[in-house]
Amino acid sequence: MDTRGPFEPNYSMTKRLKNFAVQAAVGLALAAGTLGAATAPKTVLLWLNGAPGALGTADSDQPKITIYLPDKPVGTAVVVLPGGGYGMLAMDHEGLQIAHWLNGYGIAAFVVQYRLGPRYHHPIELGDAQRAIRYVRANAADLGAAPDRIGVWGFSAGGHLASTTGTHFDSGNPSAADAIDRVGSRPDFMILSYPVISFTTPYTHRGSLKNLLGDNPDPKLVESLSNELQVTPQTPPTFLFHTTTDSAVPVENSIMFYMALRKAGVPAEMHVYEKGQHGVGLASYDPALSTWPVLLADWLRTRGLLVR
Repeated sequence: MDTRGPFEPNYSMTKRLKNFAVQAAVGLALAAGTLGAATAPKTVLLWLNGAPGALGTADSDQPKITIYLPDKPVGTAVVVLPGGGYGMLAMDHEGLQIAHWLNGYGIAAFVVQYRLGPRYHHPIELGDAQRAIRYVRANAADLGAAPDRIGVWGFSAGGHLASTTGTHFDSGNPSAADAIDRVGSRPDFMILSYPVISFTTPYTHRGSLKNLLGDNPDPKLVESLSNELQVTPQTPPTFLFHTTTDSAVPVENSIMFYMALRKAGVPAEMHVYEKGQHGVGLASYDPALSTWPVLLADWLRTRGLLVR
């Protein structure tokens, strides 16, 4: 008798679907914080003495990460970028719940509270995300992670920010006074869930574009942040998830990015579901759509990211 649960290796899709009730219960437990994390979450400022470009000292002016460490770490870490159109952050179903899901697989999670428009514009958001990746990499040994197994997971506009980190990165400044700035900002892999990608096509999410770049951005800047145009062979391996009926961020965003990855020879996997609204998160409420995190776990497993 196969007693493995719906998140375990070699568990057939048929059994996953038949055991949706079990999966949903696990999802609820993860969301409630009753599984996964070994210690209480800890929130730290990304810059202790004030963030570059800060316009004040309110909570929203101080980018930070909340650290969720697993009970049995496998040596992989993921920086999580919730969505919200660059105007707010969906910190529950695209932050907290994601962190607990990752912890359930032994992956350390770092949920980022990055600065937002219209108060802040590019490159502030990118700088916050890059700093989060650098922070995890610089402190990898203390966080139970390998410095070459640090990924980024973004949702919606957070997916745009994640894909920007994967197409606009540097190797760090070896002469920087701050040790965190000495390490690179390139993520080792990306997970993009119903991401905003393009700023130059009819499929653009206009709210994200306006919040990030303002009312009349330089066309060259718009093009440089249309990330399907910025993919190179150095772009990290990527997993994409989207739904065809997403009316907020059209599925063409993921398709264009996938095609660019394929053209550049970057390992990529994409799953497009027929039905599903925008912003579904883990979709634990839907028997069909909730299979997508299982596919993600399989992808992480095949890339060797679920074993130490």
